[in-house]
Amino acid sequence: MSLKQLDISIKNSKNILLVSHINPDGDTLGSICGMYHLIKDNYKKKCDMVIVSKLPSVYEFLPEIGNAKFIEDMDLSREYDLVINLDVASIDRCSDAKVLFEKAKKTFNIDHHETNNSYADENIIKPFASATGEVLYEIAKELSWIISKDCAICLYTAILTDTGGFRFTNTSEKTMVYAGELISAGVNPSDVFQKCYESQSKDMVLFQSYCVNKAKFENNDKIAYTEVYKKDLEKFNYNGDDFTDGLTEKLRAIKTTEVAFVIKELNATTSKLSMRSRSKDIAKICSAFGGGGHKLAAGAVIKADVKNAVKMVLEELRK
Repeated sequence: MSLKQLDISIKNSKNILLVSHINPDGDTLGSICGMYHLIKDNYKKKCDMVIVSKLPSVYEFLPEIGNAKFIEDMDLSREYDLVINLDVASIDRCSDAKVLFEKAKKTFNIDHHETNNSYADENIIKPFASATGEVLYEIAKELSWIISKDCAICLYTAILTDTGGFRFTNTSEKTMVYAGELISAGVNPSDVFQKCYESQSKDMVLFQSYCVNKAKFENNDKIAYTEVYKKDLEKFNYNGDDFTDGLTEKLRAIKTTEVAFVIKELNATTSKLSMRSRSKDIAKICSAFGGGGHKLAAGAVIKADVKNAVKMVLEELRK
């Protein structure tokens, strides 16, 4: 059983690495920090955390996030006893950390994405969970692990952000019960909400307003999308934070919108797709481009410039 194996593996490992996915969000960061606390508090062991790509400044408040390393600072030749990927839907989503994962003596994959193909030695995947933070909280409960206040803040952040502040359809009765229990463990919900959703820079707010203002609509306004170029980001003093975070949800909030997406320029030949829907299974659409995610929230990287990527996505939607 994977839970028993997780307990045994942590006990038997001298060095452990926790891995985030590329372009980290609140769920993957809250989960690696939450697991860091769970291992420290229950096994008296410290472990390494690696963040693949930049840490969004909004999550700098997470307890112990300062101990995390960035992939460029890692020794990629090192062999860990145990590597645990958290919220990493596919092995490619951990980018350069894939080398460390594949070298490890034992690997775990803890996740909640429906499209996860169980790529690790041991896989704990619960596609009906609202967030990987929720999966991790269930693991902690089942293994009777101590959950400190700092750990609770991390797991609550993971759940809060992946449910859009408990607004998305992945929010269940169980989600709310767990959130309540984490509040009982010491979380101040108002404080965490403010840090996650009311701490955006002026430049980011103005940038998103600009993107919404130039949004385009198709199919009787059922499809809403906007294009993001590097020159746009530079115009608004882009500092490395994910200025597009939450932008797709703003387009989906329009009453007529059934599917919303954002196409962001990565370079001259590559674009990033972020997609949200009210009812359509967009994970299937994103899988056509090698991506995936959830039924109503998914994404992909498309080997095309922004204009051609938009054409490809619209063509896939029309199918």
